[in-house]
Amino acid sequence: MKKLFYPLGILLLGIAACSVKKSTTMTQVAFPNFSAEAHRGGRGLVPENTILAMKDAMSYPNVTTLEMDTHITKDGKVVVTHDDYLSPGFMLTPEGNEIPASDAKKYNVFKMDYELLKTFNIGTKFHKDFPQQKKVKTYIPLLADLIDEVQNEIKTKNKKQYFYNIETKCSAKGDGVSNPTPDVFVKLLMEVIKSKKIEPYVVIQSFDKRTIQIINKEYPNIRTSFLVANKKTYEQNIADLGYKPFILSPAYQMVNAEMIKKAHADGIKVIPWTVNTDKEIKELKALGVDGIISDYTNLL
Repeated sequence: MKKLFYPLGILLLGIAACSVKKSTTMTQVAFPNFSAEAHRGGRGLVPENTILAMKDAMSYPNVTTLEMDTHITKDGKVVVTHDDYLSPGFMLTPEGNEIPASDAKKYNVFKMDYELLKTFNIGTKFHKDFPQQKKVKTYIPLLADLIDEVQNEIKTKNKKQYFYNIETKCSAKGDGVSNPTPDVFVKLLMEVIKSKKIEPYVVIQSFDKRTIQIINKEYPNIRTSFLVANKKTYEQNIADLGYKPFILSPAYQMVNAEMIKKAHADGIKVIPWTVNTDKEIKELKALGVDGIISDYTNLL
């Protein structure tokens, strides 16, 4: 084989080019040692998944992470809301009227354009599950607008950078009915996240393993969290997912010392949901969990 010799200058240029390429790769920032997460922005105190809720959560010094849910509208907008259909339990029509439970499925988020969706009222109807919740009229926001508001709050009020724990609300049975296919969901969601340049501060979580499997494959620098509520063992849930996520997020009743020990041995954090009493929070902290997701930001 003929030996090739390159001048030193060319070699140095090649090394420099490699260095430049590496520097363009997104660098993750340190995740909180303990992730204190405002579930839906802290719906125990403020109307859920709203800009008002996220700003309120930022007023509590222990909160590190804003947890929220996302859906896709008919016109392809990423919105921050939990339910597939507008909930009669805490939402009102644009005119301020009740949404009859029998009519709830008429208000399918995936079948509504955002301009219509935005006109529905969140926050003025009494929420029987959260009697402490502030009564204030607000609306379902675009994820892009929510991020803008949070980042502006951080900048103008010199606050710490918060993390975003963003759930994809979808399922295989909902494909084409209440959500797009997972590849479309991920594409639309990542377009927003990348456009806002918040990738280092984002965790994508889901019960639908398909979306976070896509994230893990196509966006390996984005942290993922697997939400679970089942009777499977730790090993079974990780095997079901097919890779080791950054976080395993179980229903808090599933958590025990053995699960935490096994997860930590695999380099996986354990952040349970939704923990709403001071007693349970203290017990889980004593077990060694890596965070808590709670509706009550005042308990975190």
